[in-house]
Parts: sequence; structure tokens; C-alpha cells
Amino acid sequence: MATFLCKIGTSDGRVLEKEFESANSTTLKKNLEDQGFYVFQIKKRFFSSFSLPGIFPRRFSERQFLSFNQAMLVLIRSGLPVVQALDAIIERMDVKQLKVIFQDVRNDIKGGTAISGAFGKFPELFPPLYIASLKAGEKTGEIPLVLERHIVYQKKVAEVRQAIRKASFYPLFLFSTALLVFFFLLVFVIPRFSQVYADSQVALPWITRVLVTFSEGLSYALPLVVPGLVVIFLVFRMFLKTERGRLLFDQKRLAFPLVGALFLEYSLGRFCRTLATTINSGIPIVQALEMSSGTLGNMYLETEFQQAIRQVKEGGAIPQVFEKLGMFSSIALSMIAAGEKTGSLSEMLLNVSEYYEMETSRRLDRLSSLFEPLLILFVGVIIGGIIIAMYIPIFQMAGMVR
Repeated sequence: MATFLCKIGTSDGRVLEKEFESANSTTLKKNLEDQGFYVFQIKKRFFSSFSLPGIFPRRFSERQFLSFNQAMLVLIRSGLPVVQALDAIIERMDVKQLKVIFQDVRNDIKGGTAISGAFGKFPELFPPLYIASLKAGEKTGEIPLVLERHIVYQKKVAEVRQAIRKASFYPLFLFSTALLVFFFLLVFVIPRFSQVYADSQVALPWITRVLVTFSEGLSYALPLVVPGLVVIFLVFRMFLKTERGRLLFDQKRLAFPLVGALFLEYSLGRFCRTLATTINSGIPIVQALEMSSGTLGNMYLETEFQQAIRQVKEGGAIPQVFEKLGMFSSIALSMIAAGEKTGSLSEMLLNVSEYYEMETSRRLDRLSSLFEPLLILFVGVIIGGIIIAMYIPIFQMAGMVR
């Protein structure tokens, strides 16, 4: 997602400049206006990755946000008013910048501001889904229930994300280690062998000559290769921060062989879980769809879902609209249609999210079981081939000595 510097006005007359991440400026402006802010200016920032998050914290970590909500739920259910619950949490906070922000939230609530309004002044820390859930909880008088549902949502999303990280760690580690070993052999080991061969004036087999030539070329080009790779990385990163670049990359990512379906299923599972949580919180369906589309994590999908949301606004039924997208499986569409007919759409959406999460897990297991042996075989062949190619001349020299 791109980062934007926004100049916004709050309901109490303050003008603030804050950074936000969003797929595009149009979506960001709409989200801010839905939260009650007046948007004066939005500017894209290309080098926001070089900011210092420790000095200007832009968001909670997942664990911090989950711990905060768990503490709030326990304290409120024990009978403490929201202000006193915040006092207890603030007292145990270690990060000074967060402490200042929560003190501001606490003072606003004590002064009569709604809970959602007080938290909504810091959208860089509290996501729109959280603010909207609090607002719905205020209307129904069920803030503890809203917090409990959000905690369940956070835990499930974190659990799925952790499963993906765990499944991809070993293949990535193996691939990275193989690259380092390959680079070490080419740059440091082979040149030493080639010097020995040059001194002995032995005739080298063609495979050893090719390897030595490639190693020498890489050693000479290394002062240019490293800066070149850094420049390519930075240019690619800047390209991804443009709307066109991100849209193109996200579209191509879904078309990648083997892993494209994995990206799609993960995004749809998260979308359905978010949509179920927002509907359960009492948020109107169109607003819930708009908020949930922001959790897809793919700009191309978000663009497609925005068109679907417009059809729902015009009176289209959700199952038919989702079917036109061509992204949901027939099983998921049947479950959503059944949920809409029986008035249990949120429960069915949770079932659909669990279905996609199970499919994501199964696909990850299959890919891991496929890639790991292939990767080990590939690494063994490449590194083993290099070692054999460099040792053949040694065997030849030993034979000549005899």
C-alpha cells in the first residue's frame, strides 16, 4: 500500500497532519470522511519507509493491540468505567508516545466525546474496522461484546498469518542459504582453485573452464552488480508505491502459477471474516462491505470489489454480485446464498472464511511438500556440480603424478 501525508480537520476544530497507508487516495479520503474528518489535502509520500517508527509510532504491533483490547475487555466487564479502565492501562504502558496518545483519548472521553470519536482521532493507530465496531457498540450499548468479537477476529487473523509464515519459513531459509553458499563458492572459493590450476598449467575440462570464466566475470563485475541490484530494488519499490504499479503487480501476483490461488484464497478468507465481524457488530451491509474490502491486501481485488459494492448499493443481491466477480468458489457462493435466505449471513460468512482458511492451509502443505524436496535436490545438484567441476582437474593432476 502507498503512504499518504494528510492534512485533516477534526470535529472539535483541530487541524492535524498525519500519515496513513491506503491503496489509493480516493479510498483514503472516503475512509477519513466516514470517520468524521474533513480532508484538506492528501499528498503521496514515496520515501516513508525511511521514517523512524520508534519516534513517531504509526500503529500498534499486533501483540500490543491484542493485549490492549484484552485488558479493556477484562476491566470493563469487571465493572470499571471506560475512563478508569484506560487509566489502569496507561499506568502500565512503557512506550511514551503511545502513553501520550492514550492520555489524549482518555481526556476526550472524560470530556464527553464518544468512545469511537476519541479513538477515531488517531486512525493511524486504530483501523477503520475497530472504530466502526466501537461506534456500533455505542449504539447498542454492547461495547464489551464488540471488543470480544474484535479480539476473536484479531486472534484468528493472526493465527492464519502465523501459519503462513511458519509454512514458508523453511523453504525461504533453504533458498537463501543456498544462494549464500553459491555466491561464496563463486566469489571466494573458485578463484583460489583457478589460481592453483593456472600455476600448474593443467588442461581444464570445459565445465571447469565455464565455471572459472563465470566466477572471474562475477568478481570483476561485483562493484557494479551490488549497487545495480540496490538501484533496481529501490526503483521497483517506488514503482510499487504508484497506483498503476501496485495495481499491475497485484493483478499479476494472482496469476502466478501454483501460488496465485493461494494469494486469492487467503485474501477472500480474510475478507469474509472481516465482513462477518462487521455485520455482527451492527454495521450496515454497504459500509461493512467497503470496510472489509480494505482488508483484501490486494489493490486489484479491492478495485474489483468496489465495482461489486456499487452493484449492492443499486439493489443487487450479495450472492449474485459475488458470483459475477468470478473469484468465489461454488461452495462459498452456495453457503453465502443460504445465509442470506435464512437471515444468518454473518454465521455463513464465518463458515466461508474457515473454509478458505482450511484451503489455504492445505495448499500451503501441498506446496511445501512439493517445493522442499525439489529445492533440496536443486541445491544438491548445483553445489555438488560446482564442487565436482572444481575437483576434476585435481584428480587429473593426481593421475599424471602417478
